[in-house]
Amino acid sequence: MARYTFRLPDIGEGIAEAEIVAWHVKVGDRIEEDGRLADMMTDKATVEMESPVTGIVVEVAGEAGDVIAIGSALAVIEVEGDGGDEAAPEVAERIDAENPDAGDVERLIEPTASAPTPARAEPVEALSLSSDMVPAPKEKSSPSTGSGRADDGAGAKAKVLSTPAVRQRARDLGIDLAEVKPAADGRIRHADLDAFLAYGGAKGFASSGPARPDEQVRVIGLRRRIAENMAASKRSIPHFSYVEECDVTALETMRAQLNSARGGADSSRPKLTMLPLLIVAICRVLPDFPMINARYDDEAGVVTRHGAVHLGMATQTGGGLMVPVIRNAHGLNLWQLAREIGRLAQAARDGTAKSDELSGSTLTITSLGALGGIATTPVINRPEVAIIGPNRIVERPMFVPDGMGGERIEKRKLMNVSISCDHRVVDGWDAASFVQALKQMIETPVLLLAE
Repeated sequence: MARYTFRLPDIGEGIAEAEIVAWHVKVGDRIEEDGRLADMMTDKATVEMESPVTGIVVEVAGEAGDVIAIGSALAVIEVEGDGGDEAAPEVAERIDAENPDAGDVERLIEPTASAPTPARAEPVEALSLSSDMVPAPKEKSSPSTGSGRADDGAGAKAKVLSTPAVRQRARDLGIDLAEVKPAADGRIRHADLDAFLAYGGAKGFASSGPARPDEQVRVIGLRRRIAENMAASKRSIPHFSYVEECDVTALETMRAQLNSARGGADSSRPKLTMLPLLIVAICRVLPDFPMINARYDDEAGVVTRHGAVHLGMATQTGGGLMVPVIRNAHGLNLWQLAREIGRLAQAARDGTAKSDELSGSTLTITSLGALGGIATTPVINRPEVAIIGPNRIVERPMFVPDGMGGERIEKRKLMNVSISCDHRVVDGWDAASFVQALKQMIETPVLLLAE
């Protein structure tokens, strides 16, 4: 038997270290060649590390959340035959040979719901890939609550019939299944738990269930990157925000008409949401306000005003906020934008977005969709100098011209548009002027389709 040291290879240009996001094995586990070893996060993406050999894992470099330098030992694997530590440099050579393009080596894991972690892993190592915030190990709950057995009065326990899912839900809710009246066949189902809760259970009409136990959560992976970036943005950028109300009644009418006309030859066109319309309006206005579509290198003291619009699109995923980039958004029509928005959002959520699709934006738009809100004050995606946030559309009565010199009350659809800017680069007058020009474009939607 010999020991093979797996050293963290160079997984991207300029990458000096990577963070352990999740282990798929623990000490003592057998791993097959090309088996999943660990997930490592760089500044750009999450990379899946695979074992180049078959053997038994005898050492691992650290726990989830630890940062490992490129070239340092990530794991030691005991293999059959003679092939010890001197073989370690072959790991980087093998990965480079299989992935000549450093950007393409980043085979992303799904940040929302990835492959299951082996059940035999220890609590700290068996990290669920459904989130980058990993709870610290907790003590097992007492079996006295939701045990699934009823006391027959003589100290013996009679088994209560229910599925594992029902038992787990009962434990989470703090319900003793012995107190729940089962269905006619004697089996307790989710509907029986619902009925028990609806009538307040045995404790009367309680306003809420038992208090959740405290838990400590390690901030690692994507969530840690988000925290670091947001802190750096707020720490170094003097933000200011400006909000304006826009009447989107005509814009919504035009959107509905365009969607209803998608039949026949246009049936392959994607359904339009409000977002591509807003992007077209932004791209039409930006040439007159170059200070908005810019990036500021504060160390060099240089502001780059970009001619092309590479629009970052803030996207919520199961693992946290990601910002895929719509390249050359100014050159795409409404349906091309709608298709690209859908593709990038899905890639961000299922973890297939490439590193170059997650960097290089010159301006970002962020929207909470139906959650909306009256107004938002979004945080700038550094080193950009501005971020735009459309808010929820609401219907309200408004005074509108009646065409005869007077006014009438009419139901209108209104939406606030927010913008946050870097005050070192963008003056308040410039931000307000930009939003007012955007408002005119939004409220006169025929301009969006004009040459």
